[in-house]
Parts: sequence; structure tokens; C-alpha cells
Amino acid sequence: MKAEGRNAVLELLKTDKTVDKILLQKDAQGVLSKIFAEARRKNIRVQFVSKEVLEKESVGGRHQGVIAYTTDFRYADLYDITGKAESLIILCDGIEDVHNLGSILRVAECAGADGVVIPNAKSACVTEAVIRISAGAAEHIKVAKVSSINHAIDALKEQGYWIYALEAGGESVYDNRLTGKVALVVGGEDSGVKRLTREKCDKVLSLPLFGKVNSLNASVALGIAAYEVVRARMGK
Repeated sequence: MKAEGRNAVLELLKTDKTVDKILLQKDAQGVLSKIFAEARRKNIRVQFVSKEVLEKESVGGRHQGVIAYTTDFRYADLYDITGKAESLIILCDGIEDVHNLGSILRVAECAGADGVVIPNAKSACVTEAVIRISAGAAEHIKVAKVSSINHAIDALKEQGYWIYALEAGGESVYDNRLTGKVALVVGGEDSGVKRLTREKCDKVLSLPLFGKVNSLNASVALGIAAYEVVRARMGK
């Protein structure tokens, strides 16, 4: 697996994951010099190459002068991310776009979530593109892969989680105090949270919309709701 881009590689180097080698553009300066110094400190092999080589090796064409080669992404078990008295878990119900998944991982990590759950089927997986889009957040947050989101909801309810679907037609997110064990379900780009999944949730929460567009991007909606959890934890 490849991690591309300065932020993604810097964040990777902060973890204990195995990095096989790093391709660095010749005459590296600024942040690239910092990456080189950190790689040297951790005894990671660095190859200085031309921009043309990086362009050839790049998956998305946004390498920013650096590509790191690492072991395949290791998924967590659902029970690896549960258990805290104050807990936030994000459930992705049919997020198929890698840009949305990458953004969701970034939001989840920044909001202090304990993990993100994705289903085995009909979902984007953690790829090089997702890691890059997450700006390195994918290296710090646990991602659990499950047979189905509905089964995950059942398991979380047994552990005392309140499950909230982020979907139109529900109660305002601002009218609920999101404390304790919280799981937020964010739906796919076109269909939203599926009907059966929505029915399993304890509540449907919505964001008030005042413009002419009738919906928000999945990661944007999640960001607003996740920081309502943060606000509640801070006692605000």
C-alpha cells in the first residue's frame, strides 16, 4: 500500500506501522526535509528520485514530492473500539465514494472518535486514495470492518450505546444532548441511511437547512453532529 502526500506520510511516520521505503523528490526542502529527517531517525530506507518517477508511481497524481510504501491497512475488530464510558463511534452505511470516506475518517479522528465502522460489501475501503484524502487521519483512527451495519448496531446496543441516524425528517441535532456512549450513522451519497438501518436506530437526527439545496455532504453533516458530541462532553 502507498501513502502519498506530505501530511499523509508525516502522520504515517508518527505511528508504529511498518514503512518499507520512502520515495522522496530530489532536492527536498521544507516539509520534505522534515520527512527525510524522521525517516532517518526511524531507519527507514529513503530513495531520492525525480518528479517523473513519482508521477509514474503515484495513484492519484497528488504525491507532493513523497510516496511511502507500507504494509496493507489493518482493520480493527468492532470490540477493539468499544467499551469507554464516554465513547463516539461512526457507522458508515453505504459510503462508496473514497473522497467521502477519507473526509469522514478525518472528521472522526479530529473529533476524538474511538473508531469508524464500515461494512464488507457496498462500501469504500481504506485505500491509498482514502489515506491521502484523510490527510493522514487514517493512520491514527481504528477502522472496523463488519458483515453488516445492522449487526454492528445490535452489538453496540448490547453495550449500552445510543444509536443516532443522521437523516432528514428527524429531530434537530441541537435539541439533543449527545452524552455517554454515542454512535452516529451516516448514510451513502445518494440513498442516505437505509430504511431498515434507520428503524434500528434509537433516534433520527437532522440538521436545519435554510438554503435552497436540500442536503449536505455526508462528511460535512457528520462533522457538525460529531462536534455536538464534543460540545456535550465539554459541558457546554
